[in-house]
Formats: sequence, structure tokens, C-alpha cells
Amino acid sequence: MKPSQVLWNPQNQSNQMMDIQKSIEAKEKISFASYEAFHTWSVDHIELFWKYFADFAQVRWRKKGTEVLSHSNTFWNHQWFPGSQINFAENLLERGNSQSVAIHFRREDGVSQSLTYAELKQMVMNVSSLFKQLGVQKGDRVCGLVPNSPIATIAMLAATSLGAVWSSASPDFGAKGILDRFEQIEPKVMITIDEYLFKGKRISILDKVVEVSQRLSSRGKNYKATIISSFLGERIDVNGIALPLLWEEIPQSSDALAYEPIYFSDPVYIMFSSGTTGLPKCIVQGPGVLLNQMKELMLHCDIKSRDRFFYYTTCGWMMWNWSQAVLSLGATLYQFDGNPFHETWRDLWAWLDQEQVNIFGTSAKYLSVLEGEKAKPKSEFSLSSLRLLLSTGSPLFASGFRYVYDSIKADLHLASISGGTDLNGCFVLGNPNLAVYEGEIQCAGLAMDVQIYSESGEAISSEKGELVCRRPFPSMPLYFWNDPDSSKYKQAYFDRFTNIWCHGDFAEKTNQGGYIIYGRSDATLNPGGVRIGTADIYSVLETIPEVKDSVIIGQDWNDDVRVVLFVKLVHPNILDEALKRKIQTLIRDQTSPRHVPQIILEVPDVPYTINGKKVELAVKQIVQGIEVKNRNALANPECLVHFANRLELQK
Repeated sequence: MKPSQVLWNPQNQSNQMMDIQKSIEAKEKISFASYEAFHTWSVDHIELFWKYFADFAQVRWRKKGTEVLSHSNTFWNHQWFPGSQINFAENLLERGNSQSVAIHFRREDGVSQSLTYAELKQMVMNVSSLFKQLGVQKGDRVCGLVPNSPIATIAMLAATSLGAVWSSASPDFGAKGILDRFEQIEPKVMITIDEYLFKGKRISILDKVVEVSQRLSSRGKNYKATIISSFLGERIDVNGIALPLLWEEIPQSSDALAYEPIYFSDPVYIMFSSGTTGLPKCIVQGPGVLLNQMKELMLHCDIKSRDRFFYYTTCGWMMWNWSQAVLSLGATLYQFDGNPFHETWRDLWAWLDQEQVNIFGTSAKYLSVLEGEKAKPKSEFSLSSLRLLLSTGSPLFASGFRYVYDSIKADLHLASISGGTDLNGCFVLGNPNLAVYEGEIQCAGLAMDVQIYSESGEAISSEKGELVCRRPFPSMPLYFWNDPDSSKYKQAYFDRFTNIWCHGDFAEKTNQGGYIIYGRSDATLNPGGVRIGTADIYSVLETIPEVKDSVIIGQDWNDDVRVVLFVKLVHPNILDEALKRKIQTLIRDQTSPRHVPQIILEVPDVPYTINGKKVELAVKQIVQGIEVKNRNALANPECLVHFANRLELQK
């Protein structure tokens, strides 16, 4: 691998990462010469690290036990903080100054709302009181079909204050996609809205609310209410909605907010896999996710109580759950609902600049679209307060790194991060004390025993392989819903290597100690029996101006695999032999002959999940003549027809 270019060096190492390092050095009478040494110690002394971190972060306990980890012979049976009790909502509501802004929300049309910590707590009290009247108790499920807005955060905190379990989906999901998720976990209450804005259009979801609420209520007596809010302030027609209550009519509560204690083995969140090959997996997570998220936000992002944090996300993506944890630091959580390019890309950046946001998180896809539009935020906005830009969802290629520093801000910590819904956090992420190399994630997270394994299960460096974690971590799922013998759980993470977590990321550890994620293992290509990552090819395609988007698969063919590339072009119907040769030559020159697609075909669109992730597996299934079972998990399933029965792929 050729050496990567350094794009940013930290100028100041006065931060919380350094604070906890110095604190541990003093307590343990040890000195760490580098982050790598500190990380190695945190992995070798996992229990001590998490004990020290919980004290450092001032976690609020309902009951504090003496143990950090009870050991087991199997990875998935370890128990974190046995005997300790906590309340999730308490840790988010009681950290901030009562008069400081907890949430600042902006709608696509510019309508905004701010809530102080005191106001947020009062609204949580109101909703929590209603939940109690409806019979919501510890362990019950409360679901939200909600936008990234205060209603989502308030409902989540009200549920978790009672020890209930929160799960959410985005209003742009189809009715079947919502039911595929919510029906499995049988909620007692659903919170929803009536309509939302996107690209300047009002989009009603009342028909979905009717269908979903009726189906949920028909499953038995457990379902108690559909609480619906008028998102745009219009009168709601509740006709057909099962057990409707209006959010705006929830009475003011004078009750004190009671925080129900829960153990670390009790559920807080139910997350859902993308569900592109069947029903979404229901991933049950406990309060350990909060500790890990606090570690990532405090240490790896250096977020403090005075900071203003914004992540562009929906409530159907784990980054929404991740972003909520900034409230546990007393920071201000910024929320936005709508299209980030409405009316132009400038609108969102003008808001970020005006509000002096310090941390902006987004997807690699968003940055790619900005780059394609030749947007230069640094030429039009001050961005003087912006110090950290986070990117995830898919690999951020070297060209994306360069774009950020060339067109957004030169003096900026760019942190590409990667983990997943499964752990509601990161395995590899940023570090305020390390250099940023183009195309590389900076480091493994503290106390995360991340390695890259070869096919034979050996740790390797500077080679591509499976990203694994060799020791337990607090945010690992407790279990899967409706998986009594844990067979689905074990199959998801522990089938590949014995007693070692492997969730299917194809990755490489670099000479600098950083990481490159090449995509999902199930999307890797095997021409001639050699594994190559799709990200290598995508990074080249990003630089070809004629190509707007693309998807790559390996087609099983004549007892081998041939690489097939589908391209969506900026100007349709120009895929001639000259352009094909140009694409193939650039891929060969910048990667290797094995990466060169044998067949290049044009399509009008590329499939993505509702959460914005490219779906190579669905394309491969269509090409191989296999039915894609769960099309409702896709944002644009209609485009799959353009990949089916292509005569060019029969030759």
C-alpha cells in the first residue's frame, strides 16, 4: 500500500482523551508513549478501563455494584456491571444546565423550535405520566414513527424513564416495512405524526398510520394507544386510526419524574437490521450502549457541555440513537428534518454557520453528492465554529477526504467512523490527538479489541480481511427478539470465527495504525478466487465525471466469478465503447487487473436501503435469478427491474 497523505494534524492536545489518559496513568503508575499503547492497555485491562471511564464520565447510578464484568466461556454470555442499576433517561436529562438549550430543531421550511433542559424535562414528565396511565411498564415496547425532531427525543426519554423499551422507524418507510419491524415486537403505544415536508412538498402518512395502528391493535389487548402529533400544525383527521390520542392535548403533569431502575441485562432499545434478505432482525440493546456512546462522544469526539452537535439522520438509522447520547454530556442536540439540498445545498450550511454548530455528522453519500455539485461551503460561509466533521454509512474514499479539506474547511478534524446498528456505536473512529490520513479511519475505539483476520483466522496487518472484535464490549446486543435459543444471534456474529465477533466488514489495518473499510464481506468479489473489495472500484468511479452513481457485483459464471459494473450516468445513453474503455483503464491503472469489470452496463438508478446504503446483494440476487424477498426495505425497489434478465449477462 502506498503511503497516504497527511491532511490534518492536531494543534492542541488538551482534550478529554488526554485527560482520561493522564488520570489512568496517575492511578496505575504507568506512562503511555502513544495512543496505540493506551489502546493496548485498555484492551488488556477492559474491566479497569470501563471502571475508570464510568467514574470519569460521572455516570448516574441507581445502584452501583462492585463488579464490572462477570466472565463466561462464551463471548455472548458475559454480563456487564452485574448488580448495578441505572436509568437511561436520567443520564440524558440530568446532566445539562436547566436553562441551557438541550434541543434546537429546524424544519425544512425554516420553522424552528428550541427547548431548554428544564423544558425538555417537563415535556418528558407530561408524556411519561400519560404512558403510566396507559399501563406502560418496565419492559413494554413503545414505538415511534417519527421524524428527527423533539417529539422523537421526548417520547424516547419518557419511555426509558419508565424502564420501557424504545424502537423507531422513519415516516418515509412504507407500511409493510413499518409492520415488518413493529409487529414483531408488539408495542403497547405508538407515537407518530400526520405528515412531513420533503423537497418542499407536504407528504401525508395518515393512510400508513391507519393501516399500521389497526394491525397493531388487532394483535390483542396489549396495544393501548396511537399518539399522533400535527407536525405542520394542521387539524388531524383521526378517522380510522386505532385508539387515537392527540400529542398536543397531553396534559401538563405536576408529578415528579420517577426514574425506574434497570439492570444492564434489561433492554433499552430495539434496533432493526436493514432486512433486505428477509424480516429485519430485532436487535435488543441494554444501557451498555450509553456507556459506549459516551466514550465515543467524550473521548473520540471531545464533546463537552458547551458544544453544539448536529447529525443529519432519520429515526430509522442508528445514528439517531447515537446522537441522542450528547444530551448525557449536557451539550445541545441540533435536529433537522427534510431534504438537506432544499432549496439548495447552501440552506443547510447557512443554518450550521448561523447556529455556530461545532460538530456536524453526515453520510459519505451526502459528501459525495456535495462534491458532485461542486459545492464549496468554505467559499460562502465562515464555519469558524465547526471543528469536527463526522462521516459514516459507507466508506469515505480518499477523494472525499480531499474534497472536505479543499472545499469545506482546511482546519478541521475529519473523522470517518464505522461500526454498525448491531453495537449502536463504532469499532473504528476518530481521535483528536492523531493525524488524519486521506482515505483512512484514524484508530480503533478504546477498549475495543479490533483486529483484521485472514481467511484462516490469523491477525494480519496491511492486508485485507475480516474486521473482528476479540473481547466483549458493553454495547454488544443482549439478544435478538424471538430468538429463544440464541441461534440467530450466534449465526449473525460468531459463525465465522469461534467465540470471536465478526459482523461482516471487509477491512484493512494500515501502516499508520488506521483502518480502511472496503465494504460488506457479502459484497466482496472473488474473481479467480482472490477477494477484492468493492470500495476500491467505487473510489475510482468517484473521480469519473460521466458517472453519477454505480453498483458492482460478482456474477457467478463458468465456475468462477466475473466482475459486473452497472453505472448511472450524468447524461443518460452515452455508454459507448470509448467510455467503457476509459472506465476499465482507470480501474486497472489505479487498482489492479483483477478489479477491472468484464461487463459494464447502464441503468437509470441504483438501489439503496431506506437508510441510504447501497445494496449490492439485492442486485446480485436479481442477476442470479433469486427473488429479493424484502423489497420494502429499499427506498427505490422499482429500479431492480433494470437489472433483471439482462441479455448481456447471459453470454
